[in-house]
Parts: sequence; structure tokens; C-alpha cells
Amino acid sequence: MQFEQLKTPKGHTMEGPLLITPKAFGDERGWFYESWNQRKFDDAAGEAVVFSQDNHSRSVQGVLRGLHYQLAPEPQGKLVRATAGAIFDVAVDIRHGSPTFGQWVGAELSAENKCQLWIPEGFAHGFLTLSDVAEVQYKARGFWNKECERAIVWNDADLAIAWPIEQLEGAEVSLSGKDAEAPRFKAAEAAGDVFP
Repeated sequence: MQFEQLKTPKGHTMEGPLLITPKAFGDERGWFYESWNQRKFDDAAGEAVVFSQDNHSRSVQGVLRGLHYQLAPEPQGKLVRATAGAIFDVAVDIRHGSPTFGQWVGAELSAENKCQLWIPEGFAHGFLTLSDVAEVQYKARGFWNKECERAIVWNDADLAIAWPIEQLEGAEVSLSGKDAEAPRFKAAEAAGDVFP
């Protein structure tokens, strides 16, 4: 199991999110890999992480979920993986005062590559479904709390996330009504809806 910090498009290493690549063992019968190891994960994250709930979603190609996050008193960290299909998963640093505040990292997560992305508290999260269908499972630290929930619009020009729209092969980006009406990053910052 390999843990890697990702670089933003500006070339900065982002502290917090971790791309986790497992070591898979396979032959003509199939494959096996360790998808979770508390000790290794805690060592890589630099803290003991206790998850509160597991979530599972299914999306068709072009569905974009995000950018979501929760503020105190119930922030959430998420460990995300695609167990069917493929997604482009994104974390945006919304920790005011962080050297990478307002920057993003992203990675393709798929059933084939078996990678996972750890997105700790202090980051907005979203993903774009690249395959015909994708199933996404994630472990969450902290419980979902509607009062703490916030969102930032996915295509904010100030964030300039390079969503791989070209991989949709002509499919349109599909959003929930709530995500389509999410505020811009600067509006969220002005409202105090970021992490201190």
C-alpha cells in the first residue's frame, strides 16, 4: 500500500489529501488486495482516524457531485474509492491561511486501478463520473449534518479545476439542482463558509 501527497496544478505539494495505491496480487483466478489497514493509514495521515459512517452512490456518465463539505461542529473527512467504473475525484483546499488555500488536486479513481483518495476535514470534495456507470464508496469521519453542509459551484473560474470533460465522449455534465446553484468560492469565503 503506497501513500502519496499530490501536487496542485501550480506545482505545490498539498498537505492533507493522500492518494492511496494498493498492492494487488493477481493471477488467472482473480486478484486480492488489502483495501484498508488502520495502522498504515494512521501512520500516513499522521493521526488516528476513526470513521463514523460508510456511504455508497451510483452515478451514470457525466454526473458531477460536488463540491461538498461540512463546517464545524460536524466537519467530515472522506476516504473515497470507485468500486465499479471510473471517476475523477477532486479535493479543494478551503483552509484559510493554508499555503494552498483555493487550490485543488485530483486523481482518477477506478475499479481497475483500485486507488483511494483521503480528503480530510478542511477540503471541499467532488467527483465527475467518467465511465458509463460508476459506484463510489466512501468512509466518512464525522456524521452527515444538514446544518453544517455547504457547497461551492463545480466550475468556479477562480478554482479553475481541470475536469476531464473530454473523457465524457459527448455526454453532458449533469448536476443536482442544489449543486448547480452552489455559490462561488469567493462568495463562500466572504460568508465565512471556509475553515479558519
